[in-house]
Amino acid sequence: MSDFITSRLRATTILVLGMFVLAACAETQLALHTAKRMTRSTDGVEKAPGAYKVGKPYQINGVWYYPGVDYGYAETGVASWYGPQFHGKKTANGEVFDMNDITAAHRTLPLPSMVQVTNLENGRSLKVRVNDRGPFAHGRIIDMSRRSAQLLGFSRQGTAKVRVQVLADESRRLAQGLTPTQVASNQFPVQVGTTVAKPSVNASSLPPPPGGSVANGSGSTAPARVAAVSRERITLKPPETNGVVTTVPVTPTQIYVQAGAFSQHRNAYQVAVRLNRIKNIKITSSIVNGKEFFRVRAGPFVELEDADLALDQVIGSGYPNARLVVE
Repeated sequence: MSDFITSRLRATTILVLGMFVLAACAETQLALHTAKRMTRSTDGVEKAPGAYKVGKPYQINGVWYYPGVDYGYAETGVASWYGPQFHGKKTANGEVFDMNDITAAHRTLPLPSMVQVTNLENGRSLKVRVNDRGPFAHGRIIDMSRRSAQLLGFSRQGTAKVRVQVLADESRRLAQGLTPTQVASNQFPVQVGTTVAKPSVNASSLPPPPGGSVANGSGSTAPARVAAVSRERITLKPPETNGVVTTVPVTPTQIYVQAGAFSQHRNAYQVAVRLNRIKNIKITSSIVNGKEFFRVRAGPFVELEDADLALDQVIGSGYPNARLVVE
């Protein structure tokens, strides 16, 4: 009887220990899973995965913005940067802003998107990931993280004339990685970081149908060859910002304040008359997609401060969508 009790106690002890081991393994797996989803930067800022977001039209300071997918987007203008005041706070798509990452804020591009930003003053060019909304200061087209501004060489001066171009293929891959149900251009769902099938063709020999034959190059007959499709696994990797700065040639640029662009000259003339108190207001013509537009502009300005002042005057005269243009 005592041997039976001893055996039962021993079995119970082993069972309890096994449960503790399983629980510890489960906690370890949970910790590893959480670590994959949330990491910390070198200064302790938590990083969480964000969601793909385009967003609805919104209004800031009387100006309407219309987010949308535009893989042909390219614009020149003035960039600014943001840092400590937003460090560690949530971005517009749910990530956590880290001023030491290579990221940026844009008012209408999908989040995230990948863009190439080129400093038109020194030729430095950098691949940047857009994951936030902004800037909402008049006359700025993109808000860079502090690290991005440092790499582009304008963190000390605060602003720079830049060209921003969306990187279409990499932006699509970002969208597919965060929205796995989307359909790629080849019409099958693709999720970045997973494996997908890559078709390849193998040839195999089949006998000809009864009573038939297939001639080969020498004039004799041979079994027909038919192509069979096999599938090889490949892995898509998400695009990354690697911090590599390239240098491209740049030419001197000037800044203009554009009040608007009109398809009818008389409409442009009426606006120019209303803004005649602003220095150097003029009407210029431009052909866009085969159609002529008449632009009402002030400038050119050498100093950004003068351009900002003129922009405020144009906006105060009733044109909230006026903007700075760099050419």
